[in-house]
Amino acid sequence: MVARLPAKDLFLNRELALLKFNERVLALAEDDRAPLLERLRFLCIVASNLDEFFEIRVASLHEQVRQNPGARGLDGRTPAEVVQRVSEAAHALVERQYALLNREVLPRLQAEGIVLHMAQSWTPAQRAWAHEVFRLDVMPLLTPIGLDPAHPFPRVFNKSLNFAVQLSGRDAFGRNAAIAIVQAPRALPRLTQMPPELSGHPHGYVMLTSFMQAFVGDLFPGMTVDGCYQWRLTRNSDLFVDDEEITNLRQALQGELTQRHFGDGVRLELADSSPVELENFLLKEFSLTPADAYRVDGPVNLARLMQLVNGINRPELKFPPFRAAIPSPFDRNNLTPDELFKAIATQDRLLHHPYQSFQPVIDFLTAAAADPGVVAIKQTIYRTGEDSELMRLLLAAARSGKEVTVVVELMARFDEQTNINWAARLEEVGAHVVYGVVGHKTHAKMALVLRHERGRIRRYGHLGTGNYHPSTARLYTDFGLFTADARMCEDMEQIFSQLTGLGARRHLKCLLQAPFSLHETMVALVRREARHARAGKPARIMAKMNSLLEPSVIEELYKASRAGVRIDLVVRGVCTLRAGVPGLSENITVRSIVGRFLEHSRVFYFLNGGQEMVYLASADWMDRNFFRRVEVAFPIFDPALKKRVIDESFTFALRDNQLAWQQQPSGDYVRVRSRRRPFNLHAHLMKALGGFDETAG
Repeated sequence: MVARLPAKDLFLNRELALLKFNERVLALAEDDRAPLLERLRFLCIVASNLDEFFEIRVASLHEQVRQNPGARGLDGRTPAEVVQRVSEAAHALVERQYALLNREVLPRLQAEGIVLHMAQSWTPAQRAWAHEVFRLDVMPLLTPIGLDPAHPFPRVFNKSLNFAVQLSGRDAFGRNAAIAIVQAPRALPRLTQMPPELSGHPHGYVMLTSFMQAFVGDLFPGMTVDGCYQWRLTRNSDLFVDDEEITNLRQALQGELTQRHFGDGVRLELADSSPVELENFLLKEFSLTPADAYRVDGPVNLARLMQLVNGINRPELKFPPFRAAIPSPFDRNNLTPDELFKAIATQDRLLHHPYQSFQPVIDFLTAAAADPGVVAIKQTIYRTGEDSELMRLLLAAARSGKEVTVVVELMARFDEQTNINWAARLEEVGAHVVYGVVGHKTHAKMALVLRHERGRIRRYGHLGTGNYHPSTARLYTDFGLFTADARMCEDMEQIFSQLTGLGARRHLKCLLQAPFSLHETMVALVRREARHARAGKPARIMAKMNSLLEPSVIEELYKASRAGVRIDLVVRGVCTLRAGVPGLSENITVRSIVGRFLEHSRVFYFLNGGQEMVYLASADWMDRNFFRRVEVAFPIFDPALKKRVIDESFTFALRDNQLAWQQQPSGDYVRVRSRRRPFNLHAHLMKALGGFDETAG
């Protein structure tokens, strides 16, 4: 082992680290310097993040408790111990969420004319309007289920909104009433706007919960409603496909998706006013413990309030609008395919989203689809969205007779159905559609165009750190590289051939590929910096990623730190490396940048004796990315572009004192503050690359 510390102290717990990341996001919502609707947005993001956290990570912990309760993780804890710590941390986080919502965000929204009208505060006129809405638009879609031997507990969807209604009296058949369950169909809006003349405010809304609490008695004529309480169940949503048994991945996955909504329960959210006996009844029904119950003072699904953020036109309550710049030469009007491909052939072109527009990527594929000289297009698809111009271009290219090969990753979590739909449409027009390698998600981001030029084939490629998704390209920070470099493009073709066909491991000239060369090369490069440091030479490592989890890489970083290598890590989310520990990692810093944009790019820098090496990649330093995915890391050769990547990924991130958090040896994070001039990474790059100044005007 690399230090005198006990082995369990070398690694932080993954799940607890993920909750700490969400604490940092929640801190953005707590910051009263942020625009009000953006504060609500961050609250909603935390709620959405927690949903996935329970659906995947907590569900996995529950499975570990059942299957291998004595196993200990790298942090030395058993699954049951982690579940307990996670429950304590998650309850505290949820309490902070709702306290912020009720004490600050909603009152301030009301002061701005944005109001959630609760049933108990309705005027007679508002109540009459609400009753009419309920009678005409809500009640016809509701199916109350009275629980008795003939009506067992209904099967409820994952994360669906439900109501438990306590009743007394006898119904038409003489049955004693006790409790009924009413499920809210997904077709029902969770927020309904009240006419401004009735609301008294420009933006007045009524939650579905308020309609139900006020008028649920209409569903049970002649009965007495003693209480109506909202609740929501989160289920295990991970998919299981047996790699050894399936013969058709798409069919197997399609069958599994239908069951995703009905996995084992992992979390119960319910109104804080719910009687204890109701909570116990629901916990028993779903085989949960009291620690799995989360009582909330507000809507059980905070993420639904995102409708207010997206639907209300109040620019002064949001971040100033930012329009990404289109860099030269892609900014020219009516750029012909010949001109576009010539610009890439002349030199590599780097894009940094969202500061620079994603439009050149669309233009690249538009030119490829339309240009008669282009004979083939090959592309990987991980996430692209339900309404994708890029996919329509690939469809058009296939219809026009070009050879179109698309590697569609069907197992992209929560985008499986979207990708299945696109795969079917591509196959209908004659595109070659493959699903990568069973057991290895294809997470690499590559597009390759083959074009006839002067009697031979010339290759043009695009490689990226993020998905081919124009919407997320406006929110996520990612790099993309256009290149006609023969080494890179030939390597890309080799990888596509490997994914679509069969054969031994291919030798690549300059790209690094998981699950083959990426991990071994990263380890070798870290070790080389350590050797330089031990020899008294300058040594430096910088790395930027979403998550850092893989233990052997972490151990190599510890060894390099002890050898004297200066290591700066910019890890947005989960980092299980413990920074700043004397004798172990005192030469390592870990920063997390959390702000207006989601930090998503993966960048790896090695000083390499003065011959700086910079790689951009689709992969984080995680077990799954190194060993269970097809990933690509690509070098930046052009000196000017290399300097840009270093500055935009590290120089400015390490200078930031507005968005940055610094990890402490305990694993906790503290906000970076200094007496120097304020420096905001996102604002700086918006101005430097997009010509945007938030302070202007």
